[in-house]
Amino acid sequence: MKNYSVQKYQESDYANWNAFIGQAKNATFLFHRDFMEYHKDRFQDNSLIISYKDKWIGVIPANRVGNEIFSHQGLTYGGMVYDEKSKLSTIINAFRAVLLFLDANEIVKLHIKTIPSIYHSKPSEELQYVLFLAEAKLVRRDSLSVIDLLQKHKISKIRKRGIQKGVSNKLVVREENSYGSFWNEILIPNLEEKHRAKPIHSVEEMDHLKSLFPNCIRQFNVYHNDIIVAGTTIFESQNVAHCQYISKYEKQKDLGSLDFLFHFLITEVFPKKRFFDFGISNESQGKKLNDGLSYWKESFGAGTIVHDFYEVDIINHSKLENILL
Repeated sequence: MKNYSVQKYQESDYANWNAFIGQAKNATFLFHRDFMEYHKDRFQDNSLIISYKDKWIGVIPANRVGNEIFSHQGLTYGGMVYDEKSKLSTIINAFRAVLLFLDANEIVKLHIKTIPSIYHSKPSEELQYVLFLAEAKLVRRDSLSVIDLLQKHKISKIRKRGIQKGVSNKLVVREENSYGSFWNEILIPNLEEKHRAKPIHSVEEMDHLKSLFPNCIRQFNVYHNDIIVAGTTIFESQNVAHCQYISKYEKQKDLGSLDFLFHFLITEVFPKKRFFDFGISNESQGKKLNDGLSYWKESFGAGTIVHDFYEVDIINHSKLENILL
């Protein structure tokens, strides 16, 4: 395609990549190379840079598995990142250029996990329209429980009782700079006991990421008589406070720790943030819903935002021809 070009990310692109992410209208710190590369030993990076007349207009954080490309499996969300000047017609042509490039490199399928709309600084769903044109297959849909903090949101009576229980039990919330106590005393034991699972991140990885992004990755713990009983790890971006991990491990009784913690975060720490994202309550690739967990989030006033995952056959680049009138 004339004037459009696609190339693989190289280490020499580090500064330009991060500068582009910093001004994009649908990017967060997760796309900074320092975040992407903390686990680079687990993934074969295949990130792409799209240019128009030699000027960057978009990037796709991605990794390769065999002859398929994934918009990065090590990230919560992904897809194509672009700046606010990009028009819809530009994104159509840019995505076609990506498919043609991948076709030439013997890739057969592209997996896209979109960026939920709450993470956009400006309307940025051009890619979703292009995926429709390319006849992409929707293969997964997660439900995020989100509070719009600019709107009135009603908290349920049962949550108010939990908050009052936390007050009565004299719980204390502290923001911490290290992750060891929450990981080792709360998160790991709770996941092992309830799900026979482990956290995606290790303590060492979280401490490393905190050192790289001190204002974006925050840990809040709840203490009862100076003993940790619950906590949450928050990934904070421009518009969103997102709960990456939520866990409690109250061995003796229900202290109201999570109700107390999240009321504090919503009303005291992040009241001026646009959105508070509790994250998903789904299992089985979005096909199952943990109703109790979803209800708990909704009882704080959260509603549902969907997060979509698509598969695109590379040969469908032909479907993006002759679109523009």
